[in-house]
Amino acid sequence: MAERGKVAVTGASGLVGRELVPTLRRQGFEVLRLVRQAPSADDEVRWDPDAGTIDSEGLQGITAAIHLAGDNVASGRWTDAKKARIRDSRVRGTALIARALAELSPKPRVLVSASAVGYYGACGEETLDESAAQGSGFLASVCGEWEAAATAARDAGIRVVHARIGVVLAPSGGALAKMKLPFLLGLGGRIGDGSQYMSWITLEDLGSALVFALERDELEGPVNFVSPTAVTNADFTATLGRVLKRPTVLPVPKFALRLGVGADMADEMLIGGSRVTPALLQAHGFRWEHTTLEPALRALL
Repeated sequence: MAERGKVAVTGASGLVGRELVPTLRRQGFEVLRLVRQAPSADDEVRWDPDAGTIDSEGLQGITAAIHLAGDNVASGRWTDAKKARIRDSRVRGTALIARALAELSPKPRVLVSASAVGYYGACGEETLDESAAQGSGFLASVCGEWEAAATAARDAGIRVVHARIGVVLAPSGGALAKMKLPFLLGLGGRIGDGSQYMSWITLEDLGSALVFALERDELEGPVNFVSPTAVTNADFTATLGRVLKRPTVLPVPKFALRLGVGADMADEMLIGGSRVTPALLQAHGFRWEHTTLEPALRALL
């Protein structure tokens, strides 16, 4: 297979990165993984976002970068310290990689930098494409700063794609793994009245869409990385129960969630929701493997 260029990837050891790196290699890309410890393989380059350091020499010759690194928003309560880690890991890391790419000669063609549909905040039943305004709340604020942190790369003439990623459904890990056990035990149920929307994408489709964004020169700025069919929490709950052949009759009250994980995290990640559509991916011809929820869950589970 012909070589298609050299791609630097941050967050390569995370849920998405573990899917993406082999996908890139199968398609003929050479991959450099940015790691925080001393490199132990030829395909590793060291960086330290906390210290603001990166081995720029090791990045010479890359044609593109995909930036996925960031503290897990769903692990642990949102204390002030946790919120600071969530924000700083995204803003500092993005600013560091953007500056490093801007200073390379020759410069890479494109930076695909992760963001999230949390940018839009909780918007009820309104359908949101990439032109929708920034919402309110902690996650929306973080996403805005996260995207703005890539300015150095954009100012240097590098095409920047902000991948606004929805809930990632994977066979192991991520949101689905956390839901699977309680549902198998018959303890699954909708959250509150279940009317909040969930914009999702399978891990396989996300990996393919990230590669798609690398190669489509006309894709730039914010791009929604979700399936074409957002579902309500009630629909998701019923579908997952049907796939696992378990009842879903135990709704989770909002007050219980707020007590359990904290009000901010509950309201923004579980009780609130957004109905996001992937207008730009559709317009440019991306093809999903999984466009509707039940076949996707059956394939994953």
